[in-house]
Amino acid sequence: MYKKILVPHEGTLAGDLALKHAIHIAKLSSSEIILLHIIEDYPHAPVFSLHASQVTKIKKEYAKITKEMKAAMEKEMTNRVQICKKNKIKSHLKIVTGLAAEEILKIVKNQKIDLIVMAKRRKLKGIKGLLSLGSVSRKIVENTSCPVLTIDAEKK
Repeated sequence: MYKKILVPHEGTLAGDLALKHAIHIAKLSSSEIILLHIIEDYPHAPVFSLHASQVTKIKKEYAKITKEMKAAMEKEMTNRVQICKKNKIKSHLKIVTGLAAEEILKIVKNQKIDLIVMAKRRKLKGIKGLLSLGSVSRKIVENTSCPVLTIDAEKK
């Protein structure tokens, strides 16, 4: 039923819980898991108030930080790909830079994803908490055509 399962993962315990669910589903349906980590873009300094040499320096620092973050997350997320392989599930890692919801939606469209399994964070308590999703989760649910399984990070 599901050929490709996308698991957006922040490198957190909540993401690990979502991956655990995705692995279970993948075993039942012989699916491939695409593990996605998104490095959020840094807000850039207002360049109109800086000298050109300062702008160049700031851009180089942003690029350096992003490269370092990508290398660190690649190492950490590779461990999760190995978990999939131990469970005999075809998987691969994709690390991108951008806005989380936009990048997830792009991959869903371009990779023909059949299911998204992702963690959601609960920020509100009571009835509002039951009805609310995080901003990324909400954008995904509202703007994708494939099913989305959201795993509550606070309930295990």
